[in-house]
Amino acid sequence: MSQSYFRAVALGAVAGIVAGLFGVGGGVIVVPGLVLWLALTQREASGTSSATIVASSAAAVISFGVSGSVDWRAAALILVGSVVGAWIGAWIAGRVDERPLAITFALVLAVAGVRMLF
Repeated sequence: MSQSYFRAVALGAVAGIVAGLFGVGGGVIVVPGLVLWLALTQREASGTSSATIVASSAAAVISFGVSGSVDWRAAALILVGSVVGAWIGAWIAGRVDERPLAITFALVLAVAGVRMLF
């Protein structure tokens, strides 16, 4: 197996574990990993991460659902907004230069990290 294949599988495993533990993974783990470890552009990393979220989320929701840890009403309501928001976000990402996109992503992660500490 080539090194890039190994890195991609390892990145997916880490993202899956983090998603299962904390409910995050795609944006927080996969996007930076794809950019820094697999040399994808910010736009490619965002698209690739979005593609992987479907399967990893399904696996996690099955496990959480079986244990009764999903508020299905809240999930359905959030799903409506997130589908529309994801479409708009992907549309915007396709029209923004890479550098501002990467900087904005880094700032969002930094602000989220600081807010979670306090």
